[in-house]
Amino acid sequence: MLRRPAMQVLRQFVRHESESTSSLILERSLNRIQLLVRVGQDPVIRQAEGKNPVTIFSLATNEMWRSGESESIQTSGATGDISQKTTWHRISVFRPGLRDVAYQYVKKGIRIYVEGKIDYGEYMDKNNVRRQATTIIADNIIFLSDHGKEE
Repeated sequence: MLRRPAMQVLRQFVRHESESTSSLILERSLNRIQLLVRVGQDPVIRQAEGKNPVTIFSLATNEMWRSGESESIQTSGATGDISQKTTWHRISVFRPGLRDVAYQYVKKGIRIYVEGKIDYGEYMDKNNVRRQATTIIADNIIFLSDHGKEE
């Protein structure tokens, strides 16, 4: 696989205005997220009137740390308590082929890799209160296990 040097890739996304020009230069931006996770909820398909259907499911990521003298989890003989934080992510799949595959094969407990972008939005709940929502819009899903949690 041929890889471009990092600086060459960055030049595609970041453009600097030169001293001699005062014209507006549009910059490319990057909104990417990668999650290696376990599925927390079976997918559902939703469709708003007049809009394309979307497959929605949740994923959990875990962060672990050790408090005390050594903060590394892997250190043998380390003292301190191990703490864990679980963060839940809402995944939406709009792409027609991927949406159908996700609905059919994503199941609670399996491990998957998801690539996508973060989307922030607002909606009105049942009580007419404005709420904020953060969603991962999936562009790619790779299945890492074909069954629930290994025993």
